[in-house]
This record gives sequence, C-alpha cells and structure tokens, in this order.
Amino acid sequence: MNMWMPTELEKYGVALASFRGTVPHGLPLEIGDTVQILERCEGWYRGFVLKNPNVKGIFPACYIHLKNAHIKNKGQFETVIPTEDSVITEMTSTLREWGAMWKQLYVKNEGDLFHRLWHVMNEVLDLRRQVLVGHLTQDRMRDVKQHITARLDWGNEQLGLDLVPRKEFAMVDPDEISVTELYSLMEHRHRKKDAPAPASTHHLFAQVKSLMSSNLGEDLDVFFTIYDGRENRPLSERFFVRLNKQGVPKSPEKTEKQCTLFVDLGSSDLRKDVYIVVHIIRIGRMGAGEKKNANSTQYRRPFGCALVSVADLLTADHKDDHLLKVYTCNTESEWYQIHENIIRKVNSRYNLSGSNAGLAVSLQLLHGDIEQIRREYMALFTRGIAITKKLGFSDIIMPGEMRNDLYVTLERGEFEKGGKSVARNVEVTVCVLDADGLVLKGSVWAGSGESGADEYHSIVLYHNNSPRWAEQIKLPLPVDKFRGSHMRFEFRHCSTKDKGEKKLFGFSFVPLMQEDGRTLPDGTHELIVHKCEENTSLQDCARYLKLPFSKGNLPGNNQAAKGSKESFWITSFLCSTKLTQNGDMLDLLKWRAHPEKISDSLSKLKEIDGSEIVKFLQDTLDTLFGILDESSQRYGLKVFDCLVHIINLLQDSKFQHFKPVMDTYIESHFAGALSYRDLIKVLKWYVDRIVDAEHQDHIQQVLKASEYIFKYIIQSRRLYALATGGQNEDEFRCCVRELFMSLRFFLSQESRVGSPIAQTQVVFLRTFPSVYSELLKIFAVREVASFVRETLGSLSAAARADCPLEPVKLQCIARTVESPLYTNPESRCILLPVVLHLLQAHLQEQRDLVMCSRILSSMFSLIKKEEVGSPVSEEVDVIVRSLLGVLLRTILEITNRPQPTGNGNAPRLQFQDVTGEFVACLLALLRQMTEKHYQQLLDSLSNKEDLRDFLLQIFTVFRILIRPEMFPKDWTVMRLVTNNVIITTVLYLSDALRKNFLNEKFDYKVWDSYFYLSVIFINQPCLQLEMFSPSKRKKILEKYGDMRVMMGCEIFSMWQNLGEHKLNFIPAMIGPFLEVTLVPQPDLRNVMIPIFHDMMDWEHRRSGNFKQVEAKLIDKLDSLMSEGKGDETYRELFNSILLKKIERETWRESGVSLIATVTRLMERLLDYRDCMKAVEVDGKKIGCTVSLLNFYKTELNKEEMYIRYIHKLYDLHLKAQNYTEAAYTLLLYDELLEWSDRPLREFLNYPMQTEWQRKEYLHLTIVQNFDRGKCWENGIILCRELADQYEAYYDYRNLSKMRMMEASLYDKIMDQQRLEPEFFRVGFYGKKFPFFLRNKEFVCRGHDYERLEAFQQRMLNEFPHAIAMQHVNLPDDTITQAEAQYLQIYAVTPIPEAQDVLQRDGVPDSIKSFYKVNHIWRFRYDRPFHKGTKDKENEFKSLWVERTTLTLVQSLPGISRWFEVEKRELMEVSPLENAIEVLENKNLQLRGLIAQCQARHPHSVSPLTMCLNGVIDAAVNGGLARYQEAFFGKDYAASHPEDGEKIGRLRELMFEQAHILEYGLALHEKVVPQDMRPLHKKLVDQFHLMKSSLGIQELPAYVHASPVPFTNGSPRICRNSLSNVISPDGGRIVARRSPLSYPAGNRYSSSSLSSQASNEVSNITGQSESSDEVFNMQPSPSTSSLSSNHSASPNVTSSAPSSARGSPLLSDKHKHSRENSCLSPRDRPCSAIYPNPPEPPQRILPHLMGESSLPRSEPNLSAPDRVANPTLGGWSVDTAKEASAQCSDTAGTLVSPPVPPRPSYAGSPARNLRSLSPVPIPIARSPQKNCVPPLTPSPTECQPGGLVSNSPALSGSYSSGISSLSRCSVSDASGLEAPPAGEPAPLTSSVSSGSDELLRRENKTPPPYSVYERTNARRPVPLPHSLSIPPSAAPLSLPPALPPKPHQLRPAKLDSDPRRADHVPRPRPLPRKVSQL
Repeated sequence: MNMWMPTELEKYGVALASFRGTVPHGLPLEIGDTVQILERCEGWYRGFVLKNPNVKGIFPACYIHLKNAHIKNKGQFETVIPTEDSVITEMTSTLREWGAMWKQLYVKNEGDLFHRLWHVMNEVLDLRRQVLVGHLTQDRMRDVKQHITARLDWGNEQLGLDLVPRKEFAMVDPDEISVTELYSLMEHRHRKKDAPAPASTHHLFAQVKSLMSSNLGEDLDVFFTIYDGRENRPLSERFFVRLNKQGVPKSPEKTEKQCTLFVDLGSSDLRKDVYIVVHIIRIGRMGAGEKKNANSTQYRRPFGCALVSVADLLTADHKDDHLLKVYTCNTESEWYQIHENIIRKVNSRYNLSGSNAGLAVSLQLLHGDIEQIRREYMALFTRGIAITKKLGFSDIIMPGEMRNDLYVTLERGEFEKGGKSVARNVEVTVCVLDADGLVLKGSVWAGSGESGADEYHSIVLYHNNSPRWAEQIKLPLPVDKFRGSHMRFEFRHCSTKDKGEKKLFGFSFVPLMQEDGRTLPDGTHELIVHKCEENTSLQDCARYLKLPFSKGNLPGNNQAAKGSKESFWITSFLCSTKLTQNGDMLDLLKWRAHPEKISDSLSKLKEIDGSEIVKFLQDTLDTLFGILDESSQRYGLKVFDCLVHIINLLQDSKFQHFKPVMDTYIESHFAGALSYRDLIKVLKWYVDRIVDAEHQDHIQQVLKASEYIFKYIIQSRRLYALATGGQNEDEFRCCVRELFMSLRFFLSQESRVGSPIAQTQVVFLRTFPSVYSELLKIFAVREVASFVRETLGSLSAAARADCPLEPVKLQCIARTVESPLYTNPESRCILLPVVLHLLQAHLQEQRDLVMCSRILSSMFSLIKKEEVGSPVSEEVDVIVRSLLGVLLRTILEITNRPQPTGNGNAPRLQFQDVTGEFVACLLALLRQMTEKHYQQLLDSLSNKEDLRDFLLQIFTVFRILIRPEMFPKDWTVMRLVTNNVIITTVLYLSDALRKNFLNEKFDYKVWDSYFYLSVIFINQPCLQLEMFSPSKRKKILEKYGDMRVMMGCEIFSMWQNLGEHKLNFIPAMIGPFLEVTLVPQPDLRNVMIPIFHDMMDWEHRRSGNFKQVEAKLIDKLDSLMSEGKGDETYRELFNSILLKKIERETWRESGVSLIATVTRLMERLLDYRDCMKAVEVDGKKIGCTVSLLNFYKTELNKEEMYIRYIHKLYDLHLKAQNYTEAAYTLLLYDELLEWSDRPLREFLNYPMQTEWQRKEYLHLTIVQNFDRGKCWENGIILCRELADQYEAYYDYRNLSKMRMMEASLYDKIMDQQRLEPEFFRVGFYGKKFPFFLRNKEFVCRGHDYERLEAFQQRMLNEFPHAIAMQHVNLPDDTITQAEAQYLQIYAVTPIPEAQDVLQRDGVPDSIKSFYKVNHIWRFRYDRPFHKGTKDKENEFKSLWVERTTLTLVQSLPGISRWFEVEKRELMEVSPLENAIEVLENKNLQLRGLIAQCQARHPHSVSPLTMCLNGVIDAAVNGGLARYQEAFFGKDYAASHPEDGEKIGRLRELMFEQAHILEYGLALHEKVVPQDMRPLHKKLVDQFHLMKSSLGIQELPAYVHASPVPFTNGSPRICRNSLSNVISPDGGRIVARRSPLSYPAGNRYSSSSLSSQASNEVSNITGQSESSDEVFNMQPSPSTSSLSSNHSASPNVTSSAPSSARGSPLLSDKHKHSRENSCLSPRDRPCSAIYPNPPEPPQRILPHLMGESSLPRSEPNLSAPDRVANPTLGGWSVDTAKEASAQCSDTAGTLVSPPVPPRPSYAGSPARNLRSLSPVPIPIARSPQKNCVPPLTPSPTECQPGGLVSNSPALSGSYSSGISSLSRCSVSDASGLEAPPAGEPAPLTSSVSSGSDELLRRENKTPPPYSVYERTNARRPVPLPHSLSIPPSAAPLSLPPALPPKPHQLRPAKLDSDPRRADHVPRPRPLPRKVSQL
C-alpha cells in the first residue's frame, strides 16, 4: 500500500478546474483557488485552500497548476510565499478582495462605483496578462507596473481599503525596513494621492480643420505662431499649413501636416496676454475680385487674421474645437500689425471678413516634459507630427541639445517710384548662397509643417513703396555652412497688366558670418538696396560681395550709399549651440594668438552671457587651466575667479543641467595635474581674509563654488599622483590640513545677527557636505570623518533663535547624515556625537523641528533590524541616552500645541507635518532597543522620581500614538507597527513598575497611567480583527498575533501583583476593564472577566458590600452597550465565569444577586440596542425602552438613568406621534419634582433653573401633548394644578391664560370628535424574541382607524421572521422553547373602571366615552366550545363559552401603547346563561333602535326595519323554538334542577322580546315610508305567527296590569338581575359580526331556520372540535336571530377582519382568508362612542338607545355589535310603580304595550363564577350619534352593568341576538335590587352584590405616571347622587360633566392593596437626587 509522502517542491498551486470533493476526505475546489500542498500519493495531493486553512482534504494532482514558491518555517506551521513578481502577487490578492466587495456594491445599489470598479478590474486583469507573458521591454514593463499600482491604489481608496507602502512598485515588508523609512513611503504615497505636483513644462497641440468663408476660390497659406501681447513679440517660430480652394488642408490623408506641437512653453507663458495668432495669406490674383484673364501669375496677398488666448485653454483637459473669427485690414499698410490691433481692439483698423467666416482648429494643452508626452501620446509622434520650437532656448538648456537656427524677419522697405506714376507692388525673394555662390537647396523654411524651399517669396502689398511685411523665415543651416554663406534679398515689381511680369529692380545681401568667426549679430539691420534690373547680374556673387551690405558699417567716405533713400530692414535672431556672436569669447578661446589680451579676456568673461559660455564650456575650461599652467603666478587669481564664475553659473536653474557636463569634463578631459597647488593656495588665501574683509560678497561666491573647486583639487592631485607615483603626498595632506584649520578658525568666529561673517558661514555650511565625497577619493573614511567632526565642532555654541546660522547648521547636519560618509559604520561612530549634540540643543529649545525630524529619520533609516550587533548596539545605546527623553518631550509638546489657524504654512509644518516624523523616529528607536538597552536605560534613571517621570511620560506618549487622528485612516500598516512597538516596550517596562512601585513604594498615578494605556490599547479600532476581511485578519495574526490578548494577559498579571492596592482602583478601573471585556475576543474575555470577581472580593472585604462595584458596572454598561459593544455571548460568559468564581465565597448569595442584576440589565440593554437599529419608531423600540426604564427605577434605583430614558422614550413617542403616551411619559419626570424653589443644575436640554420653573415647563409641555392626543380630561387636571400655583403666587396673568386653556379643553371635549381605539392581545412565544418580550403576553392599544387585520400586518412587519399562530390556546413548551418566533394576536374588549361618571344620568356620551377606553386595567375575550356530547339536532344544548379576563401591570393608555398581562382569569358560561345573554342583548338593541326612531323619524327608520325583519323572520322560522326545545323540556329541568330561575328568566326574555316587537311594529307603522308598506304588512303577519309559535295569545296578566310608557317615547325596563341583566348605566357586551366572514351571496338576505340553521351549526361544530376550527368558521349573516339559535353567544369571537367595518357592502375581494391573518376573533364587545356627528365621508352607524356615535377605531369588526350605554338615551321596562308615576308625564307620546316585571333570580352565571373571575361592571358604548334631547333615566332605577348589541347597519341583517358568530357576553358585576321608589340610588348601588370586586379594582396600585394619582389642592365639589331630570323639564342637551377629581377617581384610602403586593415587586424608594436634575 502506497503511503502519503510530504512534498518537497510541490508546495503551491492554482486549481485549473472545479472539484466537488465527493470522494472520502475530498476537498472541494473552485477554479482559481490557490492551494498549499502538504502531501502526495499516486496522483493525489493533500492540502488546503489558502482562504480557509482550517479545512484540509485531498484533491487530484491533475487539477492543480504548480507554481514556484518560497517556504518559510518548514514543518507543521510552514508558510508558502509565491516567488512570482510581487506586483502580480499583490494584483491577485487585491482582485480577490475587490471581487467580494464589488458584489456588495451592487447589493447596496452603488451603481456608479460598481461600474467604474468593474472597468478598472478588467483593465488590471489585462495588464496582469501583459506582465505574465513577459514580452515587454524594460521601459514598457515599468510603465505597466506603474499603471497597475496606480489603479490598485485608486480602487483601494474608493473601497476604503488600506494604503499599501511600495518601493519600486513592490510592496514592502514593514519588518524589512526601518519605521522612519516606512513612514516616509506612506507619506510619499499619501501626498502623491492628495496633490500631484504641477508640471513646469507645457506644450500646445494644434490641428487645422478648415476655413469657412464665402469668398474663397484661391489657395491659402495659414501661419500659426504664439505671440506675447505684453512684449509685442513672437514666442515661437511659425507653423505653416497649406489649404486648397475649398478651405481644407491640401493633403487631408496626411494628418501630420495639419498638426503641430508647440513645445517648451514655460508656466509664465500660460497667461491671459499670450495668444495663438493665425495669419492667412491667399495665393492668387492681385485683386481678390479680379476677373479671370490671360494673366495667370500668382501672388501672395493678405487675407485675414485670427487669434485666441492661451489662457482660455487651461480649463480644458481634452481637445477642444474652436471656431476662430477671421478679421481683415481696412488698409493693407496696417497688415503687419493687424494682430496687435485686434488685441488692443482698435476697431477702426480691421473688420470681420464675413459673418460666416471662421477658422476651425483643435487646440489642447499638454503638461510634462517632452519625453513624458512622447510616452503618453505615442500615436502623435509615430505619425511624424511637426514640432514647432520656441524662439530661443527653453527655460532649461540640456547639454545634448543640438540647434543651429537663424531666424530672419522681413520687416520693411523704402523704395523709390522708379519713374512710375503710382507706387510699386514689391515682392521680396529670399535665398541663401554658399561661398561658391550656389543656392543652398531647401535652406529657407517658411515655418514648421512644410519642408524647406530654395527661395521664399514675400507677400505683395498693393501700390506701396514703403511696405511692411513682418514675415519670419527660418534658416536651419549646418554649422560648417555658415562661414562664407550669405543671404540675398531680391526686390521685384509685380505688374498688374496682362503680362503680369515680375520685374527685378534691386537687391540686398548680408553675410551670415563675419571674418573673425562671429555670426550675424542679433537685432535689426538696415541693408543697402543695390540697383539691378537684370537677373544675369546676380549670377556672379563675387562681384557684389565686395560691395557694402549694411548702412550701419559703411566707411565714412561712402556718402552716396548713406544718402540713398532706398533701404531694406531685417531682424535676425540666432539660436545655436555651436555658434557665437560674442567677440570676447572668441578672444579668450584664441588666447595663444593674442597673449596680450589674456588679462582683458579673463576680466570680460564675467560679462559674457551664460548661454555663450555653456556652449563652449569644455573649450573655456581648457583655456583657463592652460593659462593657469603656463602663467600661474601672473594670472592665477584671475583664472580662479573665472573658474568660480563658471561654477556658480551652473548653479542657475537655466544651466543646472550642464553640471554633468562639467563632471564629465573633470573625470575624462581635465588634465591640470599641477593645478591643485594653485587652487589650494588661492582658496586658503581667500579663507584667511574672511575675518578681516569688509566686503564678503566675492568671498561668498568663492565658498559657494567650493564643491567643484575641491573636485578640481582632488582630480588634479590624483592625476599628479598617477603621473609621479604618489610624490609630495605629505605636502598635499599638510596643505589640506592647513586649509581646514583656516576654515575652522573662520567658523569659530562668533557671528552677530546681520554681520557679514555670519552670512559667509552660512554659505560655506551649505556647500560643505558636498565636499565629503571628493575627500573620500583620497583620504581614508576615518580621516574625512575627523575633518568633518572637527570642522562642525568648531561652530560657535552660543546659539540664538534669531541667528540665521542655526537652521543652516541643521541643514548641514542633515546633508551630513544623508551622505555616504555617515552611511559607513566606521565614520558614523565618529560623527554621531557631534550630530547628537546639535540635535539635542535644537530639540530642547523646540526649534527647527522639521529639519530635526529629517535628520532623525535619516539616522534611524540606517539602523536596520537585522543589523543588531555590537557596533549598532552601541550606537543605539548612545542615541537612547541622548535623545529618548528629549524625543518624548518633543512629541508631548507638539501634540499639545493648539491647532494653528490662518493660511500660513510655517505653523502647519511646525505642528502637523512634523508629528508623524517624530513618532516614526521614536518607534524606530524603541524597535531597535533590546532588553540590554532597556536595562541600561532604567539603571541610568538613578532615583525613583526620575523613573516615575519617565514612565508617566512614555505612557502618555503611547496614549497619544494610539489616537485615531495620529495617522490617516488607511494607514493600517503603520498603526500595526506602532502597536507592536508599544506592546513590546510595555512588556519591558512592566517589570520596572512591579519592582519599583509596589508595596510601600506604591504610586497610584504610575499604575493608573499604565492601566489606562493598556485599556485604550486593547480598544483601538485597528486591533479589532473581527471587523477585517478574513485575508487581512490572517495576515495580521501571522505577523503579529492578537496583540489584544497579549496586553490583556499583561493587565491580569499586573493586577494580580497589586495585592491590597487593588482597592485604590475600585471603582475607578471597573469601567475601563468592563470596556476591555466587551471586546469580542473569547480569550481576552476569559482572561479579564475574573478581575471583576477579584474586585467584588476586595470591595466586600473593605465595606462588606458591592455597592461601588455594582454602581459602576451599571453606569458603564449603559454607555458602552449603547455604543455597540457587547453581545449575547458576552452576557452568558460574564454570568457563567463569575458564578463559577464565587461558588466558594462567603458572600456568594449577595454576589449571585449582583451578577443576576447585571445580567438582566445586559439583556435589556442588548435588546434596546438591537431595537434602536431600526429607522422607524415601532412598538419594539418603545416597549424595549419602557422595559429598560422600569428596570432602572424598580430594580436599580438609578434616578439619573431613569430620567434619561424617560426622555428617550418621550422622543420616541413624539416621533411616532403618540402624543398621549408622550404626555404620560413626561409625567414620570414631572412627578419627581415638587413646587419648590430649589435650584436644579443644567441637565439634558434643560437650562439651570429652579425646580418650580422646570415643573411649570413640564406641566405646560404635558398639557400640550394631552391636547394633541385628544386626552383633554387629563390636561384639565394639570391645568387646575398649575392654576392653583399661579393663584397662590398671585400671578393673575398666567392664571387667566391657564383658565382659558382649561376652558378650551372643555370645549374640545364637547365639540370635537374622538376615535375610540381598539385593543389587541399579543403573545410573543419562542426564544428568538428579545428578553422583554419572550414568552409574554401583552395588550396593545391600537392606532386610530387600525383594525385587527392592519394591526396583524404591522406586527408581522415589525417581526418579519415571526410565524402567525392560528388559534387562541395557550402554547405548550414546544412553542415557548422553540428557536423561533411565534405571534398570537386577537382582539380583546376593555372592561372600564366603575367610576361614578359612567353611572350618572345626564352625562353626555362625549364625556363618558373617555372613561370607557382610558385607565383600563382589564380586558376580556370569549371563546365558544362544546362540552359533553354534541346534539346534532340542537347543538346549543352543549355550546359553552370560555371567558378570559386579562389584568395588566399598568393601565392603558400609559407610557406605552402596550403593557404586559399580569394576571389571567378564566370562567365558563353555560349554554342556558349564554342564551339569556343573547336575548338580553338583542332586546336592548331593539329598545335602542326604537328610541332612535322616535327621536329622529323618519330619517332613522331603515335600521329599525332591518332589525325587526331579522328578529321576526328568525323567530317565525323556529329560532326561539330551539331554545324552548333545549331548555324548556322536562329532561333539561330534571337534569339541571339548579337552573330553574334561569329557565324562568329565559322565558321572561322571550315574552319581553315579543312585547318589544309589538311596540316596535306599532311605531314602525307610523313612520314607515309608503314604498315599505308591503314589508311592514309582512312583518305584522309574521309577528302573529311568531307569537303563535311561542304559544302567546295575549301578554301575561302582570304585563297588562302595569303598563309603563317609554320615557321620552321609549319603553323602559327595570331589572334586578345580576351581572347579566341590562342596566341603564352599565353596558352589555353584545354580538358583533363581520360581513367579510360570510359568503357574499348570502349577505343581507333573510333565510329560514330550516335552510340555514344546520349550515351554521356545521360551521361552528361540524368541522372540528378544536378551538382553532371554531374561530375560523364562516356562517352567513343573513340568518336572523331566531334562525340562529344554535349559534354561540353574541360574544363568540369572529374571524372577520377589522378592515371590513367601513362598509357593509364590501366586495368579495375583501373577504377574509385564514391564510392572511394571525388570528381574527369574530366579535368582541366594545364601548360607547362620542356624541359628535360623523364627517360626511365616514360611515354612519344606526343609533342605539338614543346614544351618539362617531367613527371608531375598533378591531375584529365589519358588522360590529356595539355596547350601548342607556344612561342618557336608554330605556327600560320598569316596575309598575315607576310606570304609573311617569305615565302622566308622557301624555301625548307613544305608549308601549305592558311589559312583565322581572324578579331577580339566584342563577346568575356571574354569581356562580364570582370566586373564579371577579370582573367590574363593563361600560356600555354606543356607535351612533344622538341629535335628540337626552333621555333621563329614572332615579329609582337600579344601575347594574348591561350590554347591548351594536349597529345592524354593518351586520348585514338583524337578529334577535342568537347568532352563529355572536359570542357570549356575561356581565361583569352583579346588579342590586332597586332601592325604594322615589329614593335616589346611591353611588354604591352601581356595584354588584359582589362589591369586593370594586374594592379590589380601586385598591389596585395605580401607575406612578397616572394623572389620577395626583393630589389636587382644590377642595372637591360634592356631586349629586343622580343627574336625573324630569322628562318634562329635560333640556335639549345636558351640559358636560366636569372631569372627576383625582380623589374621586382613586380614593386614597384604597391605595394599599394587598392583592397587588403579591404580583408587583415593591419599587425601591428613589433618593432625593432630583434637585441635581
């Protein structure tokens, strides 16, 4: 069997194809993956993918392309580094990193960067291929690599990646170079990225497109030139283009002839007054309009001129096409200056050539030297573009440049008429002839762009004897052709006659070179015009060359020529690198021929132009040293001065490039072997006279040239030694030593400010470092180092800040350190002391810091890490002793300086730019220090104070280095190096801390500084490896490890050494250490968390508790976790580690309590942080804030944090427009304050003010929010309280305002509409919910208009991962412990508190409605189910209702829209009780509709019609018969003997319903419209059938015996039943049904029992026995009350969506589907609504019991059955006594048929289940507006709670109350017997016989934010027991009742409730710190 063998060479490869890894132990590969190979076996490799080294496996060898690699650390932990080009490696890794980020750009919709990066990635890939192919030249390879790195840097910058330090395009390893060098590279790349240096050389590209003009027809010559408008001269030669008759270039295919490049423009040439001038010449007839004739002679005639400013091209980065306007001269005599007239805008001398005329050209400015332009625009040069040169040399003359151009401008002429009557048409012909008289071919150039011609013809100016041409031509002649050649100008008259001949009439000439060798001088020359009429006379040039040519050099006796009137002027300009026009230069070069002129020539050399000298540099130097060798005694000093002049000439920027020429001369051509003696002698002579000389200028020039003087001296000595075998060596050395002695003496002179010697010293020090390299050619390194050390050491030590010598000293030191002399370790040890001495002096005085940093950087860049040996170690030791302390002080000083302001650069350089350099120097020094160096450093700090100061200083500096602003954001490499140095240094220094500052020598400040540094070190962003990409994290870990863990271990170690001194850091270090433990690094947390156990232990030893530890932990946790630190893992780790640590402690119990508290706080803080990440304000945010707020108050007693979170919650509510909740929230803070004058400090957004002022402000703010939330009753209470305060202070102005505000709130209560909110129960199950929600149930107050369906959708949006539960059963453990989220939502009914305002007669509904939905603690929900065997024939026998009552921890509304359920109570309602409630509710609904119809006929008859139809139709078809069958049989009575009374009660209700129907039909007959009469007749007939089915022939006797009229036209009924009896003041929850829950086809249709009952029964019970099925049944609303006797009670939950409430006619598409809802309870009880009329767009609900309604926010409804409150408009059938008493008062009104009395019975279900679920009296709510006078109830009525069905307008049909969708409604409080007639019922009579329920509710501890808990100083006004008004005296509307006082709402004597104490933990008392807040 073959074995797996480790690979030797096959270590690294790339996957060529993807491999699935389906074999055992296979490693999946993707194409392009890089793999590291560990072993091989039979064609298989074993290894891992580099991006995931933890997963190893096998893969086929054939899938891998092997690559060469270098292996580090061979063995188990070996690392493979590819040996390919580093640029390729970087490209590959960078592109991989970009790839992942590039996809994220698409996800984030950053399209612009996405596409740009895509193009760059493709470009880099293409360049990578070029590099890999390897066919590029070296120059091209360099360009490609430069391009690649530029693209990589751009991409890294765009993606926020790190800046990569590079050297020669390759990434550098920070360990391979010094820190200063690394910083320099980073800074260079950073600045290069920020601001590229502007180019100094510019070039102008021009291309001619066409000339557009209407009068063309002739060929054109176009000349371009660059013209200086300021100096009125051309700057360049001319560019020449020929155009054809159409105005386009003659050779369009040769584009190079249309283009040119104006080269070598300086920055000074790019200004507004520099122009591109275009002259256009036409080639044709003399006159532009002449007709064609026999004369075909062509003349060059002026056409036009155009120009554009160069400055206009500066802003364009690309070629711009310009259309230049073409102008013509008014007179041809002005042609020569037309461009100047256009520039000066002399409009009278030119005009436009035509409206459409224009020259189309393309112009572009290019920047950079010409070589760079050649590389970037290679295509231009390959086509041979014309180069148009600058006139004269460029700003910088290059040594190799060859040029011999003579520019001649034809200026003007003066000619005689020559016998003509008119002036001549003169044409000048120019040609060049050599010494033999032959014309030089192609020597005359009209301009670049066209090749040269033999001769040039000027333009012809018509009839002008004084023509001005201003035409420039170029003669580019070879140097050897200049001697003997001349230029000839022939003048011809151009006749305009038919022949058109050109007749010669004269000529001029001028030689190009004079006899002495000088060329034609620059300037204007007036030439003589010689007469000549025959061309043959010019053939022999020898004849006229003897004649004079210029009037300027005529002999004095030639008066005839001088007096001639004819002249010709030209201007010449020579631009040559070989020819000269200077005679003095020629005299010097020919010194041997004229020895007598040597002295004069040497003296005149300084006056010669520098360009002439550099032309003949080598010849001049040979001349000087030749004279020196032959006549050194006579001319030595002058030759020396000339040499100094030439050397200093080369310092000029224009000639600086000639320095290499002189260097070449010295090395290769210089032959003065004896010159060194004279040079040394003269130099020493000058130096010796420095001190005594009055004028130092010349001496300074000598010292300025000392570099090249030494070069000549050294080279001369070497030549001499070579020639003589080294003779006179000692003499030479002696001379040099004497020279240096003179220099040292001169330098040692103390210089005063402004003294000449000081300036001379400055000049010498600037040039002195350049001498070192020359001295090293002869002297040994140590000798030269000694010369330098002694010379620099001789400088005066008395330094002053204002002395100019001081900065120059440092410059000299800097150049010394950068010189090869200092690089040599031998010389470095000699020079180091003097360098350090000068540096130290400057650093201590904080002067010239920029130069100091430069010197230090150079010094440390020479000390490499791998060079640590004996010499380097000693060098480091010297530097540490001299500079470490001063470096630390310098960094502290410059970082503590204030940031400079202004635009000056000097302060910025001193502060900003220098900090990084000093930091790099410090890091470089510390990185070179070994343990030995640290030991020596610590030993040198002899006393403890020095050591203490040093440690404090270095720890402070380290903290500065860690600051984020120390380096730019993308300098991660530099930060990591910094951190590595810091942690290494800290590890060395921690020993000194332990040894010197513990026990009795303990120093808190040093230890505190150490811990503080360690903490911020661990927390700095650049070490948080979790935030980095995997590849970056891997690189950092491989190079440095996790430095956080290293520092954490060191902290733990140092902490353990503290012993009892730990108490000094408790609690100060709790916060910092807590911050460290929150870093998401498991090892670090495991190390650091046990420190808290130690702190607890020591704190317990000291004080016996952990109060300080607890307080600090809690305070810091809040701030740190809000910053995003910490996670769930940390919470668990914190809890487990500390619990394990304290297991054996004596204080374990209190420790566990502390840990539990902190852990719970973490839970809430983590939840809070997660919730706050969402943008929108949702319930999660608010609920989480409430949880945290309560935790701070109740468990931690942290008042300040509590108040902070109050305001955070307040802001959330305002943002969500929850104004009522916002008011309640701010009330929490308000209640902490008192009406006192104690001063409060500035806190949050509150200014410093008294407690009274702040409480006043809070009151006003809260009232404003209550007003905006329409909770005006609460605002009134606060207004009263504030008014009392104003009254007490006699502040009547504010008191008046407050009373007006209070009055406005009363008005709003009565006038404005308010929506009643819906309430929803929400259960959050599963472990994925936040802690404050997990496995808890809440009741939520819905938003306005929010129905169940909308609420469900909102909750699912807030919890997108939640699963909606489709049943209402409490979940089991499989749900609560699941790793998921489950939401259970259904609507619940509020159970209002039994407050007196709800039980008083005459109180408008607009007032009552507030108390029905505010301050609600309890809510109810009903669910139908079958118990026992289900009777399929009559299922109501077994249909029970499960009633759930939920009690909250706080009442709604409050500081949140939802509160947790504190207590859940269940009770069951039997089928008989259910039937009783259904009938009661339907009867009550009928009464209400009858009352509304009486008050509003005929407008409201339709609801009554529908209700009567539904009830009668159902009853006739057998609905009530089902009840009779179920409950009136003998079998039922026998099996349920205890239900006798209930059966009697059910029978009474049936009779009562018949009585009400009879009365309703009587009323209906009066008000029914004519078209509804047939329906009414049908109803009457069916009613008789109904009575027959019930066996009713006549009403019972007791009904006839006591007929009772309806009060105000409404029948009244008095009931002494218990909680399920109708009461005028207590509402009864009734059935509510949704049209969306039924099939559309059945909606609003009546049906019989036989057709519908069985269907509905099956809907309830036939599908499934589970409650889940019951809650999703869909029966038809068409079933009437009697046909649906089989259904559940009216309160059974319906699944109809709440959104259907808006209209009863919703389309099928709105039908509710089970799949789209969490849970939709079918019907639920609700409360009354307000009395204001609804807005026209809103739906109108039918009036119930005379009450009013408004648009409401109600869940679960489409056709709701509402709770009606009969307090004002209700009616009842009362006792006979009441009936007879009121009968007389209702004369003339409709009298009802007699109603039987209803004795009380003992079988009330509420009474039977009292012990199970005590429920207060529910408050009725009416959904409809009442516009009639309110109906006053009888004062003799009893007032138990009653419930009534709601609007049938939305139900779709009316029923008698037995509906398949209705749910059972059991009254929540038992009724009482009516008091004796005539006596007012006391308030307590509204409470049931189970009055303990009221006490329990009123004893319930109110929330601390409840406005009703507030005590009111106002004396309460006693209210009457009843607000009853006799019917005859009842007004149309009653005044609104005042909001009850707080003591009336919650009696103080009931505050202590023992029941509440069992459920709510007693809050800790808040300390009185509020005065501070």
